Amino acid sequence: MTDEQEPAQRWAFPWCPAPPDWHLEWERIQAQFDWIQAMRGVPQDPLYHAEGDVLVHTRMVAEALIALDEWRALPPEEREMMFAAALLHDVAKPACTRVEFDGKITSKRHARQGELLARELLWQGNNLEIAAPFALRERIAKLVRYHGLPLWFLEKPLPERALIEASQTTRLDRLALLAEVDVRGRICADQQELLDRVHLFRAFAQEQQCYSAPRAFASAHSRFQFFRSEGRDPDYAAYDDTRFEVVLISGLPGAGKDRWVQDHLADWPLISLDHLRRDLKISPEEPQGPVIQAAKEQARDWMRKQQSFVWNATNVTHLLRGQLIDLFASYHARVRIVYVEAPLDEIIRRNAARPARVPEAVIYHLLRKLEVPDLTEAHAVEYVTS
Repeated sequence: MTDEQEPAQRWAFPWCPAPPDWHLEWERIQAQFDWIQAMRGVPQDPLYHAEGDVLVHTRMVAEALIALDEWRALPPEEREMMFAAALLHDVAKPACTRVEFDGKITSKRHARQGELLARELLWQGNNLEIAAPFALRERIAKLVRYHGLPLWFLEKPLPERALIEASQTTRLDRLALLAEVDVRGRICADQQELLDRVHLFRAFAQEQQCYSAPRAFASAHSRFQFFRSEGRDPDYAAYDDTRFEVVLISGLPGAGKDRWVQDHLADWPLISLDHLRRDLKISPEEPQGPVIQAAKEQARDWMRKQQSFVWNATNVTHLLRGQLIDLFASYHARVRIVYVEAPLDEIIRRNAARPARVPEAVIYHLLRKLEVPDLTEAHAVEYVTS
């Protein structure tokens, strides 16, 4: 994500330490955020976290961050972003932590779930003066998602690919900083080894040309093909055999997807799952198999004719979008994702005014699942935010 994707908006994370004293107002932070309070008493494996529970660890991470000259030298908005990411990096541990049958304490998938929860909290505001602006919110959420990568990247089947993928949404120099304070904010026997891993990550990211900016590709199609197949050389210039375009719309109900299509692609053939549901007399709560089948049959008919078209639905998860994009790509389509977003209170208001209103609980359910599209998925991604 880049700051150019939306108008500049000043946003400040509350109680972020500032010069000249850089004082950490921990008691105020703890009192203001229930998601911080939820970390109290959540256990951690003492082999890796002898300092205590998740709350203690999070405070130590914050203290380690604000003590670093590298963090203090950042512009104010960057400092606040990193401070928010440090507080949120283990936000999903209360939900993900388990004591296994052998007594080991695990928190599997807490980084992935942490991204979703951080996005939801920052979007809703959750005791912030204002909700975080889109681009900054996504940078924080992705830092949470990838915060363990610098420690474990060498254990990935394809370490180079893992870093290149992360670089498309996350500045890896900022990610390394977060990983460093994650290590400094704990008590463990292998702390120096972990810090050495972060150092190696920095060097490896520089070698892969993606340390402070996304890894560049020869073309959008080269990038698209790289992320669709394992073992591909990121420097390879793929032959562009696309023949038409499919625009895949993504966003919560009430975000403004229909309006965007009407304003920008009104003359394009349209597949709308909402329209198909009405035609087939199937409600959103019923099984959607017949709706999806009808949509795909129409899509195949147009793709056989190499006809560009729009696919308009919520498409909130990477998995769901990926299944559709696989279908489109098999017909040599060029894929553009348009993600549409509005403030949450505006989404709720619009939905309440619609003739075919979606149950509010469904909107919040989709919000908790939402994975914002990124450039690892398609030839192009556009963000339409208000």
